[in-house]
Amino acid sequence: MNATMLDQVIALVREIYGDGFIPLHRPVFEGNEKQYLLDCIDSNFVSSVGAKVVEFEQQIATFTGSKYAIATVNGTAALHVALQLAGVRRGDEVISQALTFIATCNALTYAGAHPVFVDVDVDTLGLSPTALQRWLSANAEVRDGRAYNRGTGRRIAACVPMHTFGFPLRIREILALCDEYGIPVVEDAAESLGSYVDGRHTGTFGKLATLSFNGNKTITTGGGGMIVTDDEAIAIHAKHLTTTAKIPHPFEFVHDEVGYNYRLPNLNAALGCAQMERLPEMLAIKVEVARAYAELFAGTGIHFQQPLQGDVANRWLNAIVLGSEQERDEFLEYTNSRGVMTRPIWRLMSRLEMYRHCQHDGLENSCWLEARVVNLPSSVPDAAMGKNAR
Repeated sequence: MNATMLDQVIALVREIYGDGFIPLHRPVFEGNEKQYLLDCIDSNFVSSVGAKVVEFEQQIATFTGSKYAIATVNGTAALHVALQLAGVRRGDEVISQALTFIATCNALTYAGAHPVFVDVDVDTLGLSPTALQRWLSANAEVRDGRAYNRGTGRRIAACVPMHTFGFPLRIREILALCDEYGIPVVEDAAESLGSYVDGRHTGTFGKLATLSFNGNKTITTGGGGMIVTDDEAIAIHAKHLTTTAKIPHPFEFVHDEVGYNYRLPNLNAALGCAQMERLPEMLAIKVEVARAYAELFAGTGIHFQQPLQGDVANRWLNAIVLGSEQERDEFLEYTNSRGVMTRPIWRLMSRLEMYRHCQHDGLENSCWLEARVVNLPSSVPDAAMGKNAR
């Protein structure tokens, strides 16, 4: 790769973020985080009961346009419970993408399901409706309103598409296909808070969806997740399951099913409440950072990832697609050795030992992207709140 281009990338990153080590994505605490944490400590409500948990849930529901939001300790826990709420049972199959973070597949495994990997679209990095239609036509049949894998005989209990790096996938087309086969859709929106499809927030299309607020996400609660849905019965059951399935009572401890200690603590929710107050500003600044990258790479032959026309990406992690695996490795080595953190996209799930046996469709696009995609520093710059990113 051209050293001049690499130096220009580093120069731009330094212009945006300054000197020293530049991480890929770090949190920003420039609002009421400290005050809200102190409020929790003063109230003595620091665990999974407290006003900030409810307030944070209401903020997420309002922002996404969902009727209900249920806070959990992390995004993986949220997805684990969401799969159960969607009807996934041990021994079922769940369709997802191999180009995803490990948490997606781990949640499927916790639910006792067998992952089936279908390819992604190059222009969205998310599950491809074309590939999904091809796989379903070749492998699925509907019996009594339910989809089954003709080869394995297992029920196909759900589909989990993921909005990679915050870029919305073709969710309407995925939904239409899954509806045809009677397959519930659980959106993995862990990375896409603030992303929209035709003005509608990601995570509000399927039966239910999950978000993540890990320390490297657009907003953070330190560790945290959320289930969002418009279905009241699902919302009630979600809260019940994530609070150990305890029947409400002033003093008795009675539980009516196997539940999980997955409720988000009040301390973490306090961070989330403060972060949500600044989210629109953060998103606007991240757009400016992305615009600077787009200007740099324009006309260079290096593809800077953009959302589909009409969609809005939250710009959680900016990404480029290089010409080859060799170019990718040169880029990674050059930037990281100079204190600018960049990273490749995840190793495909189908290449990991524990998921190597899973059925897949060949994953042509996924393999191509795995060898070429690089993420760039994408944090909100220091002291940028209320100012331009550059």
